Amino acid sequence: MKLTDLKLRTLTQSGKHFDGGGLYLEVTAAGGRYWRMKYRHGGKEKRLAFGVYPEVTLRAARDRRDEARRVLDQGGDPGELRKAAKAQAAHEASNTFEAVARDWLTHQADSWEAVTLARIKAAFKADVFPQLGARPMAQIKPREVATVVKAIEARGAGDMAARVLQRIRAVFRFAVVHERIDSNPMLDLQPGELLKPRQVRHRAALADRDLPVFLEKLAAYDGDVSTSAALRLLMLTAVRPGELRGARWDEIDMDAAEWRIPAERMKMRSPHVVPLSRQALDVLQLMQPLSGERELVFPSPYYPGKPLSENTLNSALARMGYKGLATAHGFRALFSTVANESGHSPDVIERQLAHVERNAVRAAYHRSTYLKDRAQLMQWWADYLDGRRSGKVVPLSSARVA
Repeated sequence: MKLTDLKLRTLTQSGKHFDGGGLYLEVTAAGGRYWRMKYRHGGKEKRLAFGVYPEVTLRAARDRRDEARRVLDQGGDPGELRKAAKAQAAHEASNTFEAVARDWLTHQADSWEAVTLARIKAAFKADVFPQLGARPMAQIKPREVATVVKAIEARGAGDMAARVLQRIRAVFRFAVVHERIDSNPMLDLQPGELLKPRQVRHRAALADRDLPVFLEKLAAYDGDVSTSAALRLLMLTAVRPGELRGARWDEIDMDAAEWRIPAERMKMRSPHVVPLSRQALDVLQLMQPLSGERELVFPSPYYPGKPLSENTLNSALARMGYKGLATAHGFRALFSTVANESGHSPDVIERQLAHVERNAVRAAYHRSTYLKDRAQLMQWWADYLDGRRSGKVVPLSSARVA
């Protein structure tokens, strides 16, 4: 005889009370009421637990029995299916976007500067984790990511929106590689199709025609000596501003005329040797009485244990009348443009700029062969700058490095 709601409400006798199709309510001596289903699979008797009455009603228990019977009819084991579902649910619950993103950040940390890592973490914390952080990655849809990214763009931060999208996609790739999710649903989420086109803004840089006036102003600069010396060495070496500001005396070999920047201070995490021209050595000799007893070549005038800030260099350029017209980083573009237009080897120029060669064999060749060529190039560049200030021109035919 099947169970009814009335019978269940008045049922007090302990034991198993069957409803049909293997479903029964088990009443314990202590008064507990538990829905169970008995079934056979693979020649073995098994049972399923469907919850507690009355939280699970008679209708709900029957629905769960019927679903289990459909699985059995298809040759499956509802018990094993339930175990798999529970395991999947537990896996998804432990692999939220925030959990996986933090693992990705840890995995990538050594490839970034500390300030870059902090900036990426801050962007995730402010713009991504509040919306997606607690969500299982396997359940996140592309439209949800699109909503997050477009909200960043809507506040006028288009560049940041593109970077955040790129990093969210990287987290999903990481999750697939490390078997945290089965597939990557973000593959088709492309910045160019999701975000509005942005005008590329290059850092302001001097043109070759501006050099005579600029070099005169730099020579006459009446601000801090360390600042003007840093600007001169930045021009003479074509390194990145951060690499120059962090320069340490123990990296400089005055006798060999080389500056060896360790990998951890380079953007691409590869050590870089900078040949020093006679003019570059003169700048360093000028700095020796000022900072030679300290670790940093260009310490901050206010905080000697810290380097000059990039803002200090750009402020000096603004004071000279070049606000919006030149930046410290723009000296690299000036060097590249003039050297290329003067007929120097593009490979030598690229190696001097510490642009990484993706081909490993070519990269090894560049390291072993181009140092002498780069030394010649940088001496030519220093002489070229002197010539532009005095009005003399270095003959291109005799200055080229093949």
